Amino acid sequence: MNETEAAIRSIIVNDLFCEIPESEIGVDDGLRDVLALDSLGFLELRVACEQQFGIEISEDDFNPEHFASIRSVSELVHRLRRTRLETA
Repeated sequence: MNETEAAIRSIIVNDLFCEIPESEIGVDDGLRDVLALDSLGFLELRVACEQQFGIEISEDDFNPEHFASIRSVSELVHRLRRTRLETA
């Protein structure tokens, strides 16, 4: 597990109050189906990721494909951070 995935897992458990222990959450577990995030939870995850990783998640990127699992959110974060560094 990489640092980004660990940080996202921590956000889900500590900030969004997911009742599943961090150690039991897999990177491919469904955020909606397995972790039971609702629409407000997804918004909170988006904002927390923007703050934690210094990125901006556009409306186009804020979609079910990118917010399906910890792995997919992590991949989005990495892509957005790369893009930010390349344009800086």
